Amino acid sequence: MTAHVFVDETKEKGYLVTAAALVPGDLAAARRTVRGLIMANQRRIHFHKESDQRRKQILDVVVEIAPEVTIYDGSAHARRRQRDACLVRLVADLAGSGVSMLVLEQDDSVLEADKKLLYRCVRDLGCHDTLVYRHHRAHEEPLLALPDAVAWCWHRGGHWKKRVEPLVASLEVL
Repeated sequence: MTAHVFVDETKEKGYLVTAAALVPGDLAAARRTVRGLIMANQRRIHFHKESDQRRKQILDVVVEIAPEVTIYDGSAHARRRQRDACLVRLVADLAGSGVSMLVLEQDDSVLEADKKLLYRCVRDLGCHDTLVYRHHRAHEEPLLALPDAVAWCWHRGGHWKKRVEPLVASLEVL
């Protein structure tokens, strides 16, 4: 599947990396739709800061966009290894799958370590010519709201988790 994958992490009560895949033909419409949800006083959608009413509205859109989601649970690893374990597995899963773009939410505290890890992974896996990775701030790439929303719902559980379960193709416990 040719796709672009958007990635966010959740560090609360464990460690999850959520990857939401969309085919390139859906990207422009999905971006327009998500941008349309950003309120006048917001730079971006940050799901945990939204009211329940807004969360439901945003989830309606996320479900309509229908990304294919994979959740990587790195909670079993030592805290300093969780992100690396999830990213290594994510890149291994993407290598040879036809995914052409990996977009991660930029976290300046891990940016340099991410770049080194991803550089090594794409070379070790032989996908350095086919898989491009980028770090963007959430206000620069509206589609980072998709994994953010799914991750929040998955972590929250209950009816929130049920709402996004149809989008989750795989849960990988590392």
